[in-house]
Amino acid sequence: MNDFSLDSPSFEDGLSRKPIEVSPDSSTLVSLLADAVRAEASDLHLLGDQRPRIRVHGKLRPFGDAISNDSLASMLANVCPPTQRDNIDANAQEAMSRLGEAFSYDMDFSFESTVDDALQRYRVNVFYAHGRLGACVRVIPGEVPSAQWAGLPQEVINRVAGFRNGLILVTGVTGSGKSTTLAVMLQQIIKQTTSRVITIEEPIEYVHDYGDTALITQREVGVDVASFAAGLKYGLRQDPDVILVGEIRDRETAQMALTAAETGHLVLTTVHTRDAKGAVSRFTDLFPRERSDEICAQLAINLRMVLSQHLLPNAQDGQKRVLAYEVMYSNLPVTSAIRSNNLVAIGDAILTGKNDGMITLDEVLIEHLQAGRLTLETALDYATDPKRISLRMNEPAQAPKRRQPMWA
Repeated sequence: MNDFSLDSPSFEDGLSRKPIEVSPDSSTLVSLLADAVRAEASDLHLLGDQRPRIRVHGKLRPFGDAISNDSLASMLANVCPPTQRDNIDANAQEAMSRLGEAFSYDMDFSFESTVDDALQRYRVNVFYAHGRLGACVRVIPGEVPSAQWAGLPQEVINRVAGFRNGLILVTGVTGSGKSTTLAVMLQQIIKQTTSRVITIEEPIEYVHDYGDTALITQREVGVDVASFAAGLKYGLRQDPDVILVGEIRDRETAQMALTAAETGHLVLTTVHTRDAKGAVSRFTDLFPRERSDEICAQLAINLRMVLSQHLLPNAQDGQKRVLAYEVMYSNLPVTSAIRSNNLVAIGDAILTGKNDGMITLDEVLIEHLQAGRLTLETALDYATDPKRISLRMNEPAQAPKRRQPMWA
């Protein structure tokens, strides 16, 4: 398929290590999160008057004693930015009466702490439910992980760093590791080039090293800039070579990202789709039907690559989830298919584009199956062509179960 090996130390470590058993300390949010990190959690879920939950390798489990709604308000207020502190109240109605139009039902922010002498970052969403406070805290590694740790082929990451302009899309559903993949790509660009890099994120997750010659500016929506679109607009005046946009959510951001790619910048961003061809459809659907031909033509010229990914449950209970992905590069068949908005032809181009570096999802699933990292049931659930996988694994063809996966 290609030169990368899925039998890397990162996968072997994931098979051998067990989550650490800890006794959660709920006296402060920082101490509770430190214990969650030691338990190898990806997320901590909090709701007033209920027990916390952590997600470990995709599965939720209780974690510690119940935290009162008042205590949770105090814990969150101690770590949130001063500008958002007034929004955090054990009683949503009281906060609304006090703040009026300035009140917000939902808040996003990030913060960092030290866990066992290592820097650890967190992404926090605070919300109200049934009049009580709630929060979901995503654990972010203090350092950008390696491609090997993330389960990404190094040759793909190196190729990304070699692009000088154009649009790169990373796709997947919520919790599929898109932010981590973007961070790995960007760190390789910083390491390999002398680029001026600007990121627009909500919130900032990974903090990047400058490297020897590259220069990076990380801007957070709501703190440093008003919106993704505004960050792109003004970022183009800051002499960038590379622009990372955390997510394309609307037409204005999509148009500005496409314009930036067209004017000689390398733009990396994410969209929520399940496969590479869906990314093309999602991007063009953001625009009015009458502009479809124009947008398809622009996208055909400027799209360089789509990486679509899934995080799947490991065949061995309690072990690190497995990254499966599909990689599409722009070649003549892909360009022609995008220009004509022919999704079927895009899928065919990926299947026949092995010599151009394309990687199909089914190829990756088969490698994981052969290495014992996935069950056949999981592979068939996510396969593009389940019959092909069944034949390769010498099993009778089975119809995949169309169930919603458990994402972190």
